[in-house]
Amino acid sequence: MSPSGYRHLRKGRISRPGQPYLITTICTNRAALFADWDVASATALLIAEQRLWRDSRLLCWVLMPDHLHLLVQLGDTESLGQLMQRVKAVTARGARSARERSTAPVWMTGFHDRAIRSEDNLHQAARYMVANPMRAGLAVSPGAYPFWDAIWLDGSEPTATSCGSDGSRDR
Repeated sequence: MSPSGYRHLRKGRISRPGQPYLITTICTNRAALFADWDVASATALLIAEQRLWRDSRLLCWVLMPDHLHLLVQLGDTESLGQLMQRVKAVTARGARSARERSTAPVWMTGFHDRAIRSEDNLHQAARYMVANPMRAGLAVSPGAYPFWDAIWLDGSEPTATSCGSDGSRDR
């Protein structure tokens, strides 16, 4: 995508506190950095850390070999752009560290976002994300793919703070 194309991604972007967003960010040159177990594991641990999200709420995430899907309810203290700048910076440092101090960029500039307007659309977006590894031929079921989580796994809606430091959920 050209630099002018990234501007189009931002055109009309509004950050609404409390609004859920489906966000996708892609690895530089669509490189499959997270096909490496160590890099994916290190990055998944960072994604699951509550402190990364501050007052935003991480609802669902899937780390694919060459991209990341997030379903996030935006908090009150920062814009979507500020949140994603921090998420990408923290996860890039973790991924580079797991790649033996590589200095290569991890994420492409920009990200794609879509505001989710209803509860039905929220669950539909989560199902789409969780099924992504199966559509890509990486797993035969959601449970067979290790790099994802969602707040709805146990039938309740816990906060993102229930994610353990190992990326698993407290049950």
